Formats: sequence, structure tokens, C-alpha cells
Amino acid sequence: MPTLFLFRDDAYLVECEATVTEVTEKDGNVAVGLDRTVFYPTGGGQPGDAGMIRVGDAEIPVATAVYGATKSDILHVLAPGATPPVVGATVLARIDWPTRHKRMRMHTGLHLLSVALPYPVTGGSIGTDESRLDFDIPEAGLDKDAITAKLNELIATDAAVTERWITDAELEANPGLVKTMSVKPPMGSGRVRLVDIAGLDLQPCGGTHVRRTGEIGPMAVSAIEKKGKQNRRVRVVFA
Repeated sequence: MPTLFLFRDDAYLVECEATVTEVTEKDGNVAVGLDRTVFYPTGGGQPGDAGMIRVGDAEIPVATAVYGATKSDILHVLAPGATPPVVGATVLARIDWPTRHKRMRMHTGLHLLSVALPYPVTGGSIGTDESRLDFDIPEAGLDKDAITAKLNELIATDAAVTERWITDAELEANPGLVKTMSVKPPMGSGRVRLVDIAGLDLQPCGGTHVRRTGEIGPMAVSAIEKKGKQNRRVRVVFA
């Protein structure tokens, strides 16, 4: 059955009560379905959350979260050897908040990196200590210090970060909103979530973000790599 994605309305929720809807197998591991969750599932370059599911006094470790058979349900993949709760049980689901918050800061920072470097994005990956975006950039020199300065200038504006929804048809009528060339926006449900960094950036994204850019903290470009004739990989870290 569909899972209620609580993180979409509030990325700062650390835990929630939920009911177990299924216990199944996912890629050789035991996975648990819940009727609602604060766990973000792997997708859009952002890893799935780890954490735990508590049943009574027992804490069951969750290694990651992934989508189930459809993008409307989420499975909580248990650590190897963990004993799952039974279907129908009331549980407490809690994420590893320090790791999630780093990813929220990184993810929002990557949105600003795409403003500092206004080129089509060909790929990306979000980590806790380092993240990257790949850009379709013609043969040209990129200055790490200059990009770092521009990125931190954008972060320091402390712009508000909000989300809103538009229909699939509205997105199709405004293709300029889409920056990514390799990954399609999360469409198919009839509506698409836009992340709006006030006055700086607006693009489709289903990930988790901080509420203001100032919360990201200082960042630095750690490396620029040539991955093809016109493909440049820009790596960023927290400074």
C-alpha cells in the first residue's frame, strides 16, 4: 500500500509512529513497509536514510530505505541478521539525523552550485562529506577559487528554501526549469515538486533540503575533473 512521505512536508522530522504494512525481501535482505515514514529512499543522487525501527524496547537497525514496487511505497531495508517486526505492529521509525542533516545541507549546496555554474547538469551524487555535479561545459578552464567564492556568496545570502507543487503539464510547458540532462524530474503522479531558493534558483527536485541557505555553512570546491570532451565533474566539501 502507498506510504505517506512525511519528509516531503517536513524534512526536519526525525521520527514518527507508524504501522507495519509488510515484511518482504529486497535484494537478498529483509525489508519492512510502513504506512508512513520519515525515511528518505535512495533516489535523485541522494542516498536512502539509515536509522532504526523501535518495537517496545527493541531497536531494529535500518541500513537504508528504497522504493518498493512503485514510487508510491518505501521499504526500510534492515541490517543483516536483524529480526523484523510483525505486520500490524505499531512502531517508532527514527532516522540517523546527523547524517541526514549533512545530506540536506549538501543537497541544497548543489542547487546553488548549479547557479554558480549555469550549465546543463549531466549527473550528480550527494554524500555526507563530499558531493559532486557533472556539467556539460565546453572546453574552458574552471577556477576552483572563483567557483568557491561565488558558491559561498550565494550561501551567505541566507535565502529562504521552500517547496511547491505544479502539474506534469505545467512542467512540460516550462522545460527551462529542468537543469538535469541525464535524470528526468520525478514525474508520473500528475504533479511535480519544485524547490525554490528565493531569488536564486527554481527546479524540480524530490530530495530533502535545509530551510535557508545560510544553514549550509561554508563550502569549497575540492576538485575539478575532466570526464569527457565537454564533461566536467565539480566536487564540493564543507569548508
